[in-house]
Amino acid sequence: MAKAQAAAYCGLTPSGFSAWVKAGIVPGPIPGTQRYDRKAIDAALDRHSGIVAPAEPTSYDPLEEWLKERGHPAHSGAGRPLRR
Repeated sequence: MAKAQAAAYCGLTPSGFSAWVKAGIVPGPIPGTQRYDRKAIDAALDRHSGIVAPAEPTSYDPLEEWLKERGHPAHSGAGRPLRR
């Protein structure tokens, strides 16, 4: 998003937004552009507010769990070649 949009998103004027960037509250523009990443702004504001980002979801693999319960080594997911 453009600087004016990023500032409005944060409820600031463009000069106020620049002050926040300079203070390290929000990140600067994406390198090589004059555009700002909304998700990066959200993450920075969450950190400054003390909000902990949720952990990335992990995929549950029932086969992996079954193997682990039975003491088998981790399954690579590649599988074995089919017998002919």
